[in-house]
Amino acid sequence: MRRLVRTLTLGLVLVVAALVVPNSTVAATQAALVKVDRAQGIDYGDVIWILAVGSDARPGEDMLRTRGDALQLIGLDTKTGAATTIGIPRDSYVPIPGRGSDRVNAALYYGGPQLLGRTVGDLVGIQPEYVFVTRFPFFEDMVDEIGGIHVRNPRFFSDSNLKSNGFKAGRIHLDGYGAMAFARIRKTLPGGDFDRSANQQRVLRGIHGTIRKNARRPGFIERGVLTAMKHLHTDLPPSELFRLAQAVAQVDPRKITSCVVQGGIGDVGGASVVLPYVDQARRYGDQARKDATIDKC
Repeated sequence: MRRLVRTLTLGLVLVVAALVVPNSTVAATQAALVKVDRAQGIDYGDVIWILAVGSDARPGEDMLRTRGDALQLIGLDTKTGAATTIGIPRDSYVPIPGRGSDRVNAALYYGGPQLLGRTVGDLVGIQPEYVFVTRFPFFEDMVDEIGGIHVRNPRFFSDSNLKSNGFKAGRIHLDGYGAMAFARIRKTLPGGDFDRSANQQRVLRGIHGTIRKNARRPGFIERGVLTAMKHLHTDLPPSELFRLAQAVAQVDPRKITSCVVQGGIGDVGGASVVLPYVDQARRYGDQARKDATIDKC
């Protein structure tokens, strides 16, 4: 009953927010939710697939036409509450429809969220229904807005530019800046891009855990939705936003799985790239397609 009440309240807030917060506001450049044009006949059952992207846009740049940084394909099973994330290292060298081959994150620069969605979909075998793109400053504000997050860090690591004093091993609390740094540091991690992608998944788990823990606090969800809507650019109707919010709210933390697509290190034109294991990427896609669950990485 409590879940039903929270869901109905969330739906009402989304409807009101969509009416009173126009998507043409200045703040709307901080995040965007785009529906992908998928081929007719695609049916993934009860699973909603969203490609989450951290845009590497600098101030004044269009975040929907710059190289993406963090790439996570997220599946949400609306029937069972299961969820999975498939991490795609940003330097993965893959075919980009109509553009030859390049790093996967270049697809956002070449053709925006639509082309990036197709490119990741071709690699994994799952075409996302939505692409969610955000700037990192907005991501930091969002984490601060919910009071920070907790993650389990498997090893100490640091970075002279982003976090000189580093992150200790074990369960740690991260504020907005800390979560951003935790998700972006790569060069000092033993697994480089692969470890960074796994850290991004830990951050996503932390965000979900904090939201779930505080969801029953009066006004917590409502304030969060209204804040997000003020910064969100989308053409989706309130009913569709409600569907997505409901899917996220129903995720069971005991049913979350996550894997990162591995690969070899190669050289293309003098630049270091990741040569993803396509068979592995497709295996993850095959396992998770219908129930948002991966049995084993």
